Amino acid sequence: MADQARARRLAKRIAQIVAFALEHEVKDPRLTKVTVTDARVTPDLHDATVFYTVLGDDLSASPDHAGVAAALASATGVLRTKVGQQTGVRFTPTLTFVPDTVPADAARIDELLARARTADAEVARLASTAEPAGEADPYRAPREETDDQ
Repeated sequence: MADQARARRLAKRIAQIVAFALEHEVKDPRLTKVTVTDARVTPDLHDATVFYTVLGDDLSASPDHAGVAAALASATGVLRTKVGQQTGVRFTPTLTFVPDTVPADAARIDELLARARTADAEVARLASTAEPAGEADPYRAPREETDDQ
């Protein structure tokens, strides 16, 4: 079993190799908008998980995630061969491609923050015109004692 530092270095190298190969060597048009975001390797260095995102244009509809997944599945053998040639490890890790959920999660967090800012602005607007429920000065001055007691 390899140490964690070696697994991290290999994962980083695999991400670089796969990203370069997708950009320059794999000629599938479905993979033109794919970005490799991260890679993880198991401690025994036998399996690698490559995380990717599909970038979409603002003008076009949402990207074809199923087509990209199929294209990556068909290119897995070529990509694994490239990884084996360029890493020099005894056993070339199997590659598994997983869509990265970070961009969707970031968009959801941005939406929640925008809603919170709107709610805070509404509370501040209501607080600016609010009046106290009781007396204006809730702290009364001490009573003056009289001699009648």
